[in-house]
Amino acid sequence: MDYIKVKGHDGLIRDSKTNSIINTNMSEYQEYISRKKVKNEEQQKIQNLESDVATIKDDLSEIKSLLRSLTNESK
Repeated sequence: MDYIKVKGHDGLIRDSKTNSIINTNMSEYQEYISRKKVKNEEQQKIQNLESDVATIKDDLSEIKSLLRSLTNESK
């Protein structure tokens, strides 16, 4: 394969056949993977919190309904 160095970027090369840029710097790649993992974990936490809040809202609504029915029975 024919690779051409990208000017001004030591860790980047260009594939002359596909014209794609390839990062040859493994430490930058590992940092990218770490950042992506952290971002995915944060997104999962957000989804879990949203689900928990929705469940709590449903439970609270059910509790309110039960309290109303109890107060209406006592009248």
